[in-house]
Order: sequence, then C-alpha cells, then structure tokens
Amino acid sequence: MSPLKIAVAQAPSIQGDVDANILLHAEFIKIARAHDVAYLVFPELSLTGYEPELASALAFTVDDARLQPLIALAVANNMHIVVGAPIATDSKPSIGAFTISPRGSIETYAKMHLHPGEDRYFTAGRAHHVITVGGTKIANAICADTNHRSHAEWCAESGATIYIAGVLITARGYAADTRQLQAHARNLNMLVAMANHSQPTGGWKPIGKSAIWAPSGLIASANETSNALLIAEKNPTGWTGSAIEI
Repeated sequence: MSPLKIAVAQAPSIQGDVDANILLHAEFIKIARAHDVAYLVFPELSLTGYEPELASALAFTVDDARLQPLIALAVANNMHIVVGAPIATDSKPSIGAFTISPRGSIETYAKMHLHPGEDRYFTAGRAHHVITVGGTKIANAICADTNHRSHAEWCAESGATIYIAGVLITARGYAADTRQLQAHARNLNMLVAMANHSQPTGGWKPIGKSAIWAPSGLIASANETSNALLIAEKNPTGWTGSAIEI
C-alpha cells in the first residue's frame, strides 16, 4: 500500500462565481493527483469566496448540480476532495465543508464555532466530522473551530490522528491562530494542517501562509500570496512535508 498523502490548497476565490472557482479547484486537483494525494482540502467557503451577504443565495445542498464537476474529478482521480461552501438549511445557511469521496458520495460538516458577527448570516453546526481514509481517521474543522481546544480534543478522542481546517486568517490573527494549531499537533499527537486563502475575499485580506504541523513541529508552509499545494506524506518513521507553488 502506498503511503498516505494529504494536502491543503492555498487558493484564491472569485466573489460569488462558483463556476470559475470550480475551474480553479480543478487546477489544484490535477496537481494533487500527480503527487498521489488521497485527501485534499480547500480554504473556508472556497467555492463562493468568504461572502456572508451572498451565502443564502449561493447555498448548496448535497445533491446540488453545481457539485457534479467536482464529483467527477473526485471519482476520476480517486481522491477525497473537501471544498468550502454555505450549506442550505431551513433558516440561515451554515459555513460548510463538503467532503466528496472517490465513490462520488458527499458528507458535510458545518462550522461549529462562529466568529463574532457571523451569526448574523450563518447558523452554527452541532456535530463534528471524522472520516476514515486508508485506515486513518481524519477530522475536518473550519477556521474558528481550531481556536477551541475542546474541538480538537473531541476529534482526537474519537481516534482522529489528522486534523485539517479550511480557514480565512488575516495578519492580525495569524500568530495566535497558528500557535493554537501547533499546540493541537504537539499536545494531541496529531498531524494538523490549514488551508488559507491566497487573495482578498469578502473585504478581508488573508495572509496566506498555509501550513502543516506534525507533532514535532512545522513540516510545510507557503508564503503570503502564492497559490500553493502543501503535501504531507505518512511514513513508518513519521510525517514529511513539501510545498509546491502553482
């Protein structure tokens, strides 16, 4: 069996243009496949951009026809692909992660911990999401979830050894947020990764600098503005990381 490879995409999102964003996602998926990635995660609300005021109009369901190109890519490339989009609910949408499997099935996770002000546009999720890939349990998180140790602890106690978040982090929050992510990796003995936006979205200026931490420390990182794919590979002796600019 080949070593497990997971990856995060530091990618841009075009405001409200789902079709264009899917084409951008496809570029990253193609490169990830060339490196035998099994599990690829994109930034928070990657399919729409971080656009709270547009979220209700753009919200997705699991049977949404707009997801069909991504389903086809997941099947054709034998890859789990995790994309960010609002999840339609009976009231306000949730900030969601759609995990598309190589079989074409879809599972969703709704962000459980909202930033101040997000509750004006979004409903908080109520359940964690852990999935098994190649015998390894992987937990999904979204942005502010990672600031709550209890969120990562629950995932670790459920057997997850990988904790991955799609995020939108600016320069102001980067130092504190990444200290917390590295602490999760060290204290919970997990591989921890985060996928940040590479360009402004929703009036915010993300700092990029997506990263992956093993329990021993940082193993891969991107700069502030490049589109990049960060890959972690599981070996008998631990995790190794690499970064590819796109």
